[in-house]
Amino acid sequence: MSLIEQAAKRLEELRRSGADLGDSRSTPSVGNQPPNDSLPTPEAVVRALDARAATTRVTEPAQTDGWTGVHASHSAARAEAPAAHAADPAPVVAIPVSAHAAIHTRRTELDLNRLAARGFVTPNAPKSQLADEFRVIKRPIIRNALGRDGVNIKNRNLVMVTSALPAEGKTFTAVNLAMSVAMEYDNTVLLIDGDVAHPTLPSLLGVPSEPGLLDLLTRDDLDVADALVRTNVDKLTVLPAGSRHRRATELLASEQMANLLRELALRYSDRIIIFDSPPLLATTEARVLARLMGQIIMVVAADTTTQNTVNQALSTIESCEIVMMMLNKARQTEVGSYYGYYTDDVAR
Repeated sequence: MSLIEQAAKRLEELRRSGADLGDSRSTPSVGNQPPNDSLPTPEAVVRALDARAATTRVTEPAQTDGWTGVHASHSAARAEAPAAHAADPAPVVAIPVSAHAAIHTRRTELDLNRLAARGFVTPNAPKSQLADEFRVIKRPIIRNALGRDGVNIKNRNLVMVTSALPAEGKTFTAVNLAMSVAMEYDNTVLLIDGDVAHPTLPSLLGVPSEPGLLDLLTRDDLDVADALVRTNVDKLTVLPAGSRHRRATELLASEQMANLLRELALRYSDRIIIFDSPPLLATTEARVLARLMGQIIMVVAADTTTQNTVNQALSTIESCEIVMMMLNKARQTEVGSYYGYYTDDVAR
């Protein structure tokens, strides 16, 4: 049965059921269908369908990422089909959207039990000595980031976590700080893998390695939303380091990078943006990033990193107004002692 015959048959069924099909031109006989002056012509229906198919690009708006609210540069736009003549009613036709026409926000399910077993703070285990220690650590960071002290700090919500040397615990600190901030009622957090030479977040958290930070600096077809990875921790989003690049240092020092960070800091001023950075004395990337940050957390390994090494690392930081030190791998802390007392008291 041809398309015209199918249309005529369907319209006749609607007429017999009492549907109001409106006034229209005379319909010529098609096959065994008798002429009927109250029906629109099948040819008119076909013409209307063809017209809508040719002019309608998509019947739904492009998706956006919940964190950024920014459309990708290649997002599909909504287009309205020209109105058909009153005598040529036709249903709306859904046109398939190509794979490149809309943003498909990536999402990863973090294995929270695995992370907890490895000693990380997680939302499903909020009561621990480590969780309490990071509650103490995050409080001044959040206060500075949101400007609650009334001090005007440039890029105040950009927080870099670094160290003087490798293996001092900067990534451990960055992830735990991000998790702790994400557990706040009023704050969301973006964790960025800024260690572009040796990215560890993909293997640690199970997030895709690319596209990411470096891809945003080298590709014109990417928007920030395309590179973000949402997680099952509601207020935590991750931006991986992205594709390896032989000129990574130059990219991080470029005006594009400065513009990207400025956009993140200004447009999303209520978000805490945490960078897991390379060590200051091991690479030049960290020194470049430090110039663009509002706050720097320098992790120092207890009983390992010398005072001279710490001073050398601090001397590489040129212009950041807020630099805080965090002692890691300490055998005992005052916070830990108080936490033990507090839990014992509750148990009684």
